[in-house]
Amino acid sequence: MEVAADSSRFSYILELLKRDRVAIKGIERELICPACKELFTHPLILPCQHNVCHKCVKEILFAFEDSFADGGSESSNQSSPRIRISASSMDRIDRISRSGRKRNSLTPRSTLFPCPGCQRDIDLGERGINGLFRNFTLETIVERYRQAARAAIAIMCDFCKPPPQESTKSCMDCSASYCNECFKIHHPWGTLKAQHEYVGPTTNFRPKILMCPEHEMERVNMYCEICRRPVCHLCKLGGCHANHRVTTMSTAYKTLKEKLSKDIEYLISKESQVKAHITQLDLLLKETECNSERAKQEASQSFEKLYHVLEEKKSAALRAIETSKNIRLEKLQTQVEEYQGLLENNGLVGYAQEVLKETDPSCFVQTAKQLHVRIQKATESLKTFRPAAETTFEDFVVDIAKQEDILGDLSFHSNGLEIPEINEEQSRMYNQALISWECPGKTDSADIYVLEYHKLNREEENVTWQKTEVCGKSKVVSDLDDDSSYAFRVRGYKGSICSPWSREVILRTPPAPVFSFLFDDKCGYNNEHLQLNPRRTSVESRAGFPLLLGSERLQVGCYTTLDYIIGDTGIAKGKHFWAFRVEAYSYLVKVGVVPSNKIQKLFHSTPDVTSPRYEQDSGHDSGSEDAFFDSSQPCTLVTLGMKKFFIPTTPAALKDPASRILPLPSCLGICLDCDRGRVGFYDAGRMKCLYECEVDCSGIMYPAFALMGGAAVHLEEAATAKYREYNDDI
Repeated sequence: MEVAADSSRFSYILELLKRDRVAIKGIERELICPACKELFTHPLILPCQHNVCHKCVKEILFAFEDSFADGGSESSNQSSPRIRISASSMDRIDRISRSGRKRNSLTPRSTLFPCPGCQRDIDLGERGINGLFRNFTLETIVERYRQAARAAIAIMCDFCKPPPQESTKSCMDCSASYCNECFKIHHPWGTLKAQHEYVGPTTNFRPKILMCPEHEMERVNMYCEICRRPVCHLCKLGGCHANHRVTTMSTAYKTLKEKLSKDIEYLISKESQVKAHITQLDLLLKETECNSERAKQEASQSFEKLYHVLEEKKSAALRAIETSKNIRLEKLQTQVEEYQGLLENNGLVGYAQEVLKETDPSCFVQTAKQLHVRIQKATESLKTFRPAAETTFEDFVVDIAKQEDILGDLSFHSNGLEIPEINEEQSRMYNQALISWECPGKTDSADIYVLEYHKLNREEENVTWQKTEVCGKSKVVSDLDDDSSYAFRVRGYKGSICSPWSREVILRTPPAPVFSFLFDDKCGYNNEHLQLNPRRTSVESRAGFPLLLGSERLQVGCYTTLDYIIGDTGIAKGKHFWAFRVEAYSYLVKVGVVPSNKIQKLFHSTPDVTSPRYEQDSGHDSGSEDAFFDSSQPCTLVTLGMKKFFIPTTPAALKDPASRILPLPSCLGICLDCDRGRVGFYDAGRMKCLYECEVDCSGIMYPAFALMGGAAVHLEEAATAKYREYNDDI
């Protein structure tokens, strides 16, 4: 039987308790369920340590069931008058329903529960509600405060016919209250019920012994210090707490009671300090009110200044338009009068007709000469009619596009908020863009950052920035176009105050989608000379004991061979890009691609003809001779070493070594275009092509690497891997 059968009854009790300010004023909020906003009834302890009524937990989960059944309709979620699901809880229900997770019962395989106390999704585990403990201590405290209302509202018998009588005792085994007559009827002498434990009238029917929710027949007698919950001996022996550190219940009781007592004593001893803090907070509240009013006035003054500027601009624009209108009207009116003079019996034509009546030649010539010029001008104006003024005012259109953007970004600005700076060394473009920034003062003066970026395109006149909010100091940006340049900038926000934009940083994406692979430790891998890391992302060649042990076999004129290693994934078509780093101390490294039909030739070739001393007449010993182009070699490679990049020699290219030697980039990239049969070698930091050549892509192509002497190659990791490292540092 439910303890709180009538919610209005408990609401009335709560009102009585609220009147007794001395008893309940300090801890009232601790006794109210965050879901139903009433006094707790059979509260359950959630894994997040918040308490919720047992009935409320079931209703919230039923609301989840309804949301999954009908797509989260509003009517289903508001089916229960007791529970009040907040907007944030509804958002979490929608989010979970969109993720596709289904529940078929109250105890599914993994039950997510939106805690109304902390507003987080809590995993109740496999047992769901059945795995939660009742908070009997909280029930007892709530019952103590219910006692204050019992003088006004008595506990009535649960079995009397209407009208019910006041109960005289409650049965702890039956969890019900009885009057004297009903108790005799339901607990007759000589039966098992007569042996039940009964107490005075109460609504707190707590069990005699706290039982384990995992093993219902076992009493909890230990306390798990890892999970911070009571457990039984079966949980410790073979359950989910088998490897956890546990202690006896009496020890845990003593320890926790001592800690709680000390904490309470400490708080009581700091009562004067707390009162001082409350006084200080009251002053801060008043100061906040005053400062907010002052800030409103300052903001109003700032906008008033803008209004005045706009009014002045508006008045000036209207005056200019009005002046231009008057001048144009005057010109057009004058032109109208001139054309009216050309009409018969009006103006010029009438005057000319009168002149023609003159018979004296000398007088006629004197007057007609000037009149003839005027008539000629009038005739020309008739042939090429053109209004004396324009009727449109297109030159007076006010362009406010830029001002609209500026006003749209209008926000509070504080000189005290530091301008973030994008760290170009930590920021990089690879499979995605990783943008990192920092503040000059090395302090988190901003609460949140806004990162904006846009693609550089000369054809677009109006730049459209894409915006994203970031809580930390780095962000991975996805869905960027290949072989494109992007501009990035960032600014910090603290409340409504923002910093100016940082300096724009331009980064370029790889020329093709990133190709992911690892070093192959099976195909031709020489584990005596090469050493792979466990993740197979780095390979190292050490010059040392292997070379010394083979020194007896080395004779004058012999060649030191390269140790080859390839990628574990091949490319059959399309355009792909991958990047790697070569250690600065590396003596000689070759990088490129090899077709599948020449891999065996690569690992079983004769002494390496690309040795530093193969080209006998070169006269160089720096390793640049390794770059000599040989069409017979089984793979397409370029040579790196001694912090240099060596462009291969081709018959059409210059053979001057100085023109073929470039500084070794910190990160090198390779772009393979199987469709066009070309491979390019890039400075991956700037995405600049250093060298490009043709390659036979008739078979499956594999990334190829060769090392000699002390050298090391590290494959570039995805941007998300670096992002996780930065988050860990933060």
